Amino acid sequence: MNLPASLKYTKEHEWIRVEGDVAIIGITDHAQKELGDIVYVDIDTLDKEVAQNEVFGTVEAVKTVSDLFSPISGTVLEVNSALDGSPELVNSDPYGEGWMVKISIANAGELEGLLTADTYGELVGA
Repeated sequence: MNLPASLKYTKEHEWIRVEGDVAIIGITDHAQKELGDIVYVDIDTLDKEVAQNEVFGTVEAVKTVSDLFSPISGTVLEVNSALDGSPELVNSDPYGEGWMVKISIANAGELEGLLTADTYGELVGA
């Protein structure tokens, strides 16, 4: 299983990469494998504030729809528009082209409570 050590993770299977005061967020390789073929990503929180652990969108696979939970509090600055026409990018490149949102970091202290790659790997049995 692919778990980049440079990222932080949540128990809800989101990953977060911090670049300055912005966080890039997506779902983990484990999550996309569990969901199966992703057919639609619905994120309607652009320019809205989201709290830590609040739902910022949903991801729809062939058999299920799952909520997406924000690992941190902040404002959604950008939604990955490439997912509109190619939601399968979440399956093929979950940590790269399949990212979902960019969020401003409202409280950097929240990052401390997130999981490391090792801890997340233990959680999912990697």
